[in-house]
Amino acid sequence: MRWRRLRIRLGIKRFLPTSLFGRSLLIFILPVAMMQVAVTWAFFEEHWETVTSRLSDSVAGDVAMVAELHQRYGAAEFPAVSAMAFDTMGLSVDFRPGEDLPVSRRTAFFRTLDRTLRNALTNRLDAPFWFDTTRYPEYVDIRVAVDGGVLRFIAVRERVFATTGHIFILWILGASTLLTAVSVIFIRNQVKPIRRLAEAADAFGRGQDAEPFKPAGAREVRQAARAFIDMRERLTRHIEQRTALLAGVSHDLRTPLTRLRLQLALMPDSPERRAAEADLKEMEEALNEYLAFARGQTGEETGPVDLTALCREIAQKAGRGGAEITLDLEEDLIAQGRRGALSRAVSNLVQNALAYGGGAALTARRTGRRIEIRVDDDGPGIPPELREEAFKPFSRLDPARNANRTGVGLGLAIARDAARAHGGDVRLEDSALGGLTAVLSLPG
Repeated sequence: MRWRRLRIRLGIKRFLPTSLFGRSLLIFILPVAMMQVAVTWAFFEEHWETVTSRLSDSVAGDVAMVAELHQRYGAAEFPAVSAMAFDTMGLSVDFRPGEDLPVSRRTAFFRTLDRTLRNALTNRLDAPFWFDTTRYPEYVDIRVAVDGGVLRFIAVRERVFATTGHIFILWILGASTLLTAVSVIFIRNQVKPIRRLAEAADAFGRGQDAEPFKPAGAREVRQAARAFIDMRERLTRHIEQRTALLAGVSHDLRTPLTRLRLQLALMPDSPERRAAEADLKEMEEALNEYLAFARGQTGEETGPVDLTALCREIAQKAGRGGAEITLDLEEDLIAQGRRGALSRAVSNLVQNALAYGGGAALTARRTGRRIEIRVDDDGPGIPPELREEAFKPFSRLDPARNANRTGVGLGLAIARDAARAHGGDVRLEDSALGGLTAVLSLPG
């Protein structure tokens, strides 16, 4: 029973709107629609049908009386009976000798009209009858079989049916349309500030310079917008302070390293000097990686980036160092972002592939609304259970993969940080070359 209720709820959720605008509109419209349906049903069931039934029964009684008078007094007295029916009952009566009742019958749009009149005539008349409620807009045609022919009655529609039903429906539809229009305008104005807040937060999360954003809308939305602005200002100050601190650290560390390099250059060649130079080089590489990881995307402006050209430049630069890179690039792959950060991300993935394998394959393709840059290598790969660990800063994984590898384990962390800052991500997969595939996915 519990699973059945769960399936029903999941089935209903598939048909519910997912946007705030759609759900808010449903909250307004659904109760109004249910109320209108209930009022309409009550009107037609309790009032309109009851009134129509009484009117039809009254006309059926008049028709039965005129038919009885004709049968009693015959055709000779019919003109007097016809005049009396017109003057006192509002019925136009015509005797058609030798005619039979029509065979065909047209049904009214509201079947309740025909059903009500048929029940009334059946209860009042013993003779066969026929009627048509659709031929004349303002009248109802009723015919009764009598001796020698047919009596034809023309009754005003208002005497047979309650004609205010369509007016009530028009009022209901008009009121519903007006309420729906007001609800749409009101909800749209309420949702617009929330949408602008979401767009501003998304742009800030991608590191883009968003347009000036001002709080608007309801009190709670303004409160959330002001909290976002305060948070953005605090984060911006933090990033600026971190950038200034890193610039000072970079200067303070590079100065003594430069002095050490100069001192080593003046020393005579020896195994100790070469070992010290190797240590110094390793320190500079580690310092560069630390600064690249901590600096992130600061100091760069966002704009359109030609990823095809960027991948080609990275491959050419690596090729000048003797690396073998196979290219398979789709043309005109444009993404919004910071070129330097994206270049560092792709370069790190390529350098990782070249460091762990004999070569690399660089592929760039558009997949749906996203752009994927894939870097394959033929190295030892990474077990699936350790792939998330590889993205952690300073992670070196197992000794087999890290043999003869320089660096401090920040390459993948920098790549993923840059990708996520642009609304994308980096994931690791098995490669067709036998090694590892790093996939950089970005919004297209």
